[in-house]
Amino acid sequence: MVGTVLVALVAAIHVYIVYLEMVAWDTPRGHKAFGLKPDFARDTKVLAANQGLYNGFLAAGLIWGLYLGDVGFQIKIFFLLCVAIAGLYGAVTVGRKILFIQTVPAVAAMIALWLGW
Repeated sequence: MVGTVLVALVAAIHVYIVYLEMVAWDTPRGHKAFGLKPDFARDTKVLAANQGLYNGFLAAGLIWGLYLGDVGFQIKIFFLLCVAIAGLYGAVTVGRKILFIQTVPAVAAMIALWLGW
């Protein structure tokens, strides 16, 4: 049960990231979330939308795994690993905050799933 809740939380985080990157990137909310200046946000809006689409695939994979229940264990682990690795890369290349937003919840969910919680 704990693992399922944590997987759902990671999926929800990524749905929100999709919203921020694909819809709100060039708005005050997007500027605040990512520390963007308006000119930069306007100039990178298409790139951010592309990035948001990839985060959408991560969320979709996690939701698919949740839909499958216990049969989706390997799917959930795969997509959680993808999230954790993407978070590590983001933490190294963009900012440490990403480690706590993406990697830590994904690793916690994997541990809970492996322990059968």
